[in-house]
Amino acid sequence: MNETIVFIGSYVYLASVAIFISYFFYAKRAQRRRFLLISVFTLPLSYLSGLLAGTLYYDPRPFVVLHITPLLPHAADNGFPSDHALLMGTIAAIVTVFSKRLGIVLWILAILVGAARVLAGVHHILDILGSFIIAIGATTIIYGLIKRYLPALGAAEPQAGE
Repeated sequence: MNETIVFIGSYVYLASVAIFISYFFYAKRAQRRRFLLISVFTLPLSYLSGLLAGTLYYDPRPFVVLHITPLLPHAADNGFPSDHALLMGTIAAIVTVFSKRLGIVLWILAILVGAARVLAGVHHILDILGSFIIAIGATTIIYGLIKRYLPALGAAEPQAGE
């Protein structure tokens, strides 16, 4: 069981990154431009928001508080927000704008990784949920701005069958 937690908590985020990149290349040309535009602004906004949140709120990692050895080696620094959950949540939120089905798959992966990192003792649930909230917020802000100020590019039409 510990090996599964370590694997999911350490490596499954790479599958989300691969799906995200693949989606870009398989999208139709017009949709690819919108996807790239939203991604180029949302990813940095999410990252910078995470940095700001981490300076405003300090949450010592569970292994520090509980005096246990974590399953994943990690520095005893601020656990809020979770970088893994922030990246995966942002990727899932961006893709969800374009494909609800693939977005659900990416959210499931994000939740699995978040749960594994909690079980590994390197994050509290609040660290994971905070990351997801930041990711959804950043995506919502950027999508809304693009839709309002660049309506020709901002309207993301779902793919057929969604």
